[in-house]
Amino acid sequence: MFVTPAFAQAAGAPGAGAAFAQFVPLILIFAIMYFLLIRPQQKRAKEHRAMVEALRRGDQVVTAGGIVGKVTKVQEDGMVEVEIAEGVKVKVMKSTIGQVLNKTEPASA
Repeated sequence: MFVTPAFAQAAGAPGAGAAFAQFVPLILIFAIMYFLLIRPQQKRAKEHRAMVEALRRGDQVVTAGGIVGKVTKVQEDGMVEVEIAEGVKVKVMKSTIGQVLNKTEPASA
């Protein structure tokens, strides 16, 4: 009727190998998330940062809001002046530039 002390001790706690085996699925899930979600997003952000830093006067750009225009002035404070129509210039943040349609060639020396 009663459990003997020797029989109760036989079950014991799981070993170190069993504890590690419980973490393997979590590690695999994190690795899959890293390679499918985090890494591509970091790559896209790096490419966008490089594109924004390479903006220069004369580039034709599309803003995140869908406005197409030509860069007339690049300012140091993170702003870009974009001409969206003849004589109509707007200031936009560099980070809101979504795409560069036509790049101007750098002046050759």
